[in-house]
Amino acid sequence: MRARIYKPAKTAMSSGTAKTKHWVLEHVSETAREVDPLMGWTSSTDTQAQVKLEFDTKEAALDYAKEHGIEAIVQEAKSRGVNIRPGGYGDNFATNRRGVWTH
Repeated sequence: MRARIYKPAKTAMSSGTAKTKHWVLEHVSETAREVDPLMGWTSSTDTQAQVKLEFDTKEAALDYAKEHGIEAIVQEAKSRGVNIRPGGYGDNFATNRRGVWTH
């Protein structure tokens, strides 16, 4: 049984980082997905591919994998710099703007 351990990236739909603080252990599917001929849905007989476990630290996820005999691959998270503008959002509506504001 194989799995990957990673730290999820933030969603593109929000600027929040709420779901990026934990490490996730996700099982890799061992069988190929098949297309149902009637409905067109994709399915698999491997139910372990649906399992995602969350851990507070990478070491906890690695310990769990080792304890249960799971071959785990760790994908390190890429750090991202903070993008903070000096004026912030309110600067978009400032009355003392020097230039013309356009889209």
